[in-house]
Amino acid sequence: MRLLRFILPLILLFTAISCNGDYRPISIGGIDEVIVVMDSTLYGGQTELAIEDTFGRYMKTLPGPEPIFKLIYRDFNSNSELDEIQKYKNIIFVSPIDDETNVGSLIRAILSEEIENRVRSGDSFAFPLRDRWVKDQWTLLLTSNSDEELAQKILNSEKSLVGSLLDLEFERRTHEIFERGEQVAISDSLWQEYGWSIRMQHDYVQTVETENVVIFRRYLPENNRWIMTWWQEGVEDPGFIDYEWINATRDSLLEKYLRGEREESFITTEYNREVLTEQFERDDDLISFETLGTWRMTNDFMGGPFVNFTYYDPNTSRLFMIEYGQFAPSVTKRRFVGQFRAMGRTFESDSTWSSGDDLVTMYGH
Repeated sequence: MRLLRFILPLILLFTAISCNGDYRPISIGGIDEVIVVMDSTLYGGQTELAIEDTFGRYMKTLPGPEPIFKLIYRDFNSNSELDEIQKYKNIIFVSPIDDETNVGSLIRAILSEEIENRVRSGDSFAFPLRDRWVKDQWTLLLTSNSDEELAQKILNSEKSLVGSLLDLEFERRTHEIFERGEQVAISDSLWQEYGWSIRMQHDYVQTVETENVVIFRRYLPENNRWIMTWWQEGVEDPGFIDYEWINATRDSLLEKYLRGEREESFITTEYNREVLTEQFERDDDLISFETLGTWRMTNDFMGGPFVNFTYYDPNTSRLFMIEYGQFAPSVTKRRFVGQFRAMGRTFESDSTWSSGDDLVTMYGH
């Protein structure tokens, strides 16, 4: 009877969804907020600590301590409490597979008998679901044979578990950023004039334009942001691109183009804090690197986070660098860094591009 209490609402929910479209409401809650649903007897256990060390881990590449995701722990003892939980955007249900708790019963109600057996044999433990109860919803079921076993599996799979939710966050942030407005004309102009583009938020303005550097700024009294872009033609071998080269090139460009109001003040990287560079995959041919860290202003008391993207297009032998930075001492930074990471991933390179120098060589004019 206890199991049927949670199966019946699921059946009624999916019966109510029209065959002609999904008329369910949109999920609630923040993009960077995760509801962790586990029985209160597991609070303080190894699984909770593992979730804190993965989804709730503090980001060392921000000026102050902020977690990757804000974790909110919930338990439920009634259908109405479960109904409320099921409205949220990001939900993790956590329980050992055979626990006789409400959360354990719900997980078994969702999983098939075959999948349950795979969990008991140690072959599977994590099951992501999309739009299970409402639209734009991410749900993750985490289950194993014991609290200790589940905790270890979570820690061993941190990159894939957290990475999947971060990838979804970038999609959501992209929609959030450009829903209010987008300067399509700027993106089109970059594509036509330079053979590359990024999607441009509605209120950035161009402040610098040289042969191979373009800078945009978004001036707000409490939240000053910028985008610095640089590119280079004729790079035949990208093998030199690594952590040291990326940051040395960044610092050189920052010193030249992002200077402060005081004499001899300019932006540079804070190397006494963590600066993280990772290569990541895209759906195109670009070789892609992302660098996260913090900057400071020399000879001044200013600083903030940055997100840098380094792209190499093997089709055109072109190298690109796009950096997003922020000075906003009175606001938290996690949300805006998430926006920068989403915006930088909108970069596109024209794989058919030929520079003017290439044309001169080709046609002899």
